[in-house]
Amino acid sequence: MGEAAVEGFSMEERRDFNGGVENENGEFDPSAPPPFKIGEIRAAIPNHCWVKNPWRSMSYVLRDLVVVSALIAAAVYFNTWVFWPLYWVAQGTMFWAIFVLGHDCGHGSFSDSPKLNSIVGHILHSSILVPYNGWRISHRTHHQNHGNVENDESWVPLPEKIYNKLDPNTKKFRFTVPFPVFAYPLYLWYRSPGKEGSHFNPYSSLFPANERKSVVTSTVCWILMAVSLVCLSFVFGPVQIFKIYGVPYLIFVMWLDFVTYLHHHGHEQKLPWYRGKEWSYLRGGLTTVDRDYGWFNNIHHDIGTHVIHHLFPQIPHYHLVEATRAAKPVLGKYYREPKKSGPIPLHLIDNLVNSIRQDHFVSDTGEIVYYQTDPQLHKFLATKLE
Repeated sequence: MGEAAVEGFSMEERRDFNGGVENENGEFDPSAPPPFKIGEIRAAIPNHCWVKNPWRSMSYVLRDLVVVSALIAAAVYFNTWVFWPLYWVAQGTMFWAIFVLGHDCGHGSFSDSPKLNSIVGHILHSSILVPYNGWRISHRTHHQNHGNVENDESWVPLPEKIYNKLDPNTKKFRFTVPFPVFAYPLYLWYRSPGKEGSHFNPYSSLFPANERKSVVTSTVCWILMAVSLVCLSFVFGPVQIFKIYGVPYLIFVMWLDFVTYLHHHGHEQKLPWYRGKEWSYLRGGLTTVDRDYGWFNNIHHDIGTHVIHHLFPQIPHYHLVEATRAAKPVLGKYYREPKKSGPIPLHLIDNLVNSIRQDHFVSDTGEIVYYQTDPQLHKFLATKLE
């Protein structure tokens, strides 16, 4: 369609052949309702991408557990300060890989068996101090309300009135690298500003009454793991357990916060958040962002293919790359091709830092909103980085 032809249409009609809508400047408008329905995306994905193979899923669990065990054995055998830093990075990355497999269990994409999903999910997540059901339920809320300022659960923008109530030190702590990448344990206990409840408390507002027993089960499993670590500290010494488990746990938390934040923030073009009638499941899901993590894509089970995962969380992780490739012609410009990474995704550090410096709150009004910047905080953060 030529430029003259495009000018003959109204804003509602100015759709291009790449699946997008232009604004008054002739630029793609990511907040415009897409010219396709979610059923069209679903139909483009091959049928076999929806098939869950429990044996294949378990093979990834076995792979990761073998690597974790081998790393522990190597650390104990070498036991030198040359090897320990290498161990910490590698093991923390493997803890993150284990989390992703437990995450698949929570979505039901691990297998068609709820019992198998629950057993494997509890074992994997409890081993890295994640309350499986408490997290599973809140994460389900996140997917069901992605991109919704009022109802989303994970890395939700703060409305301006809540942001303004934060004391200056809290603002600086929340938006100063590296503190945000250690936020996950606090989130599990206290959620985010403006929200109440805990992932460990069955009577939290996070959970419906019929799922309280499930939350109790996960909290008990978490306590058993924590007690086991304390007992092991008495046997092998707290320093040794901190080196073997504690530091990798912190690396895992960094990975989790780094990845999950960048799947919803930090794109070069500001992306919309919605509330009220403007929000829909499809429009919210299209605000998520795929990322390329280089060598780590396979290690952490292609979690970077996040757009299709958010729209269809029941697709197993080992089919996400193919499903994304099949869906891209339908998505058009609503799919943002991730920047190609080198072996280590160092380029994403700039995305993280720039977003944290600029994306502070959203307006209290309006059904389509974008992150705004607190000029005083931005000046403080810029000074810190000079």
